[in-house]
Amino acid sequence: MKIAALISGGVDSSVVVHLLCEQGYRPDLFYIKIGMEDDTELSCTAEEDMEISNIIAKKYGLHLEVINLQKEYWEQVVAYTIDRVRRGLTPNPDVMCNKLIKFGCFEEKAGKEYDKTATGHYATTHLIDHRVWLGTAKDPIKDQTDFLAQINALQVSRLMFPIGHLMKREVRQIASAAALPSACRKDSQGICFLGKIRYNDFIRRFLGEKEGKVVELETGKIIGSHKGYWFHTIGQRKGLGISGGPWFVVRKDIHENTLYVSHGYDTEKQYGNEFRMNDFHFITANPWKETEQVSITFKIRHTEKRQPGILYNEQGTYRLVSPQPIQGIAPGQFGVIYDAEEQLCIGSGEIAL
Repeated sequence: MKIAALISGGVDSSVVVHLLCEQGYRPDLFYIKIGMEDDTELSCTAEEDMEISNIIAKKYGLHLEVINLQKEYWEQVVAYTIDRVRRGLTPNPDVMCNKLIKFGCFEEKAGKEYDKTATGHYATTHLIDHRVWLGTAKDPIKDQTDFLAQINALQVSRLMFPIGHLMKREVRQIASAAALPSACRKDSQGICFLGKIRYNDFIRRFLGEKEGKVVELETGKIIGSHKGYWFHTIGQRKGLGISGGPWFVVRKDIHENTLYVSHGYDTEKQYGNEFRMNDFHFITANPWKETEQVSITFKIRHTEKRQPGILYNEQGTYRLVSPQPIQGIAPGQFGVIYDAEEQLCIGSGEIAL
């Protein structure tokens, strides 16, 4: 089998290469470059990533190729991010990067020449009734299926997740035993294209600043000011600059440029029990056909783990109702739906306003 392996310089993708070679495969390695080199602030500091990737390639005698997808990333993922922020929504660039860049543009440029593409994502695949389904990882903390929930049936059928059956500590142990240079390297955090610039500074470049009011939801009292609703997200607690906290952003009025906040962690105003999803996307197929309601599990950005709920099919529009309060339901983020047993990631939809 001819395999392309995406490598980043991190421990997860390094262990993927090691495991594939142990199994007798000789994958070709690909490093995807997305940082904007012609912008001193948005250039991704990838020297160490490239150095480790080269060491891994030489250690196993494999071919390494750099695929430059900077232009595609800017035109698709960054443009998506700015558009959603401008509309008062909370985007998820990582979800779109997987869908459009790693398994979209890469596939068109190089991946299509291979039988499978292997990655260091914590996920699995399952062959059921001659169809490939996206499955959850063994490690519930590191599971990354929520970031893969917008890929399609063809994409998932061509993917391999060699570390999906391992706990993170096991991956570290394998890396140490194999003397991989990334064995003790910290996991990457944040959005790569930001480079050295902070997220709010990046948004400020495109949307500027505009002073607005911060209003206490329960009383209507003006308790502060902000520099633009686009700097804030539903559920946000830090960075509001208001004394007497904790305060949480619970609503945004984008026409009036007003933030509504609520005081105290236990207030019901921070929570909801349901949300609707636009353009719901089934990864492989709809396992429930025309069933009007079904028991499922789900995850959104603010939930640490999957939790139970009921998914309602209302003439093609999907609504999720949870028996437990959900904190920080942010329009623009994705509601990710799993089967009741938490084995399969079925799909996702963008949370509606």
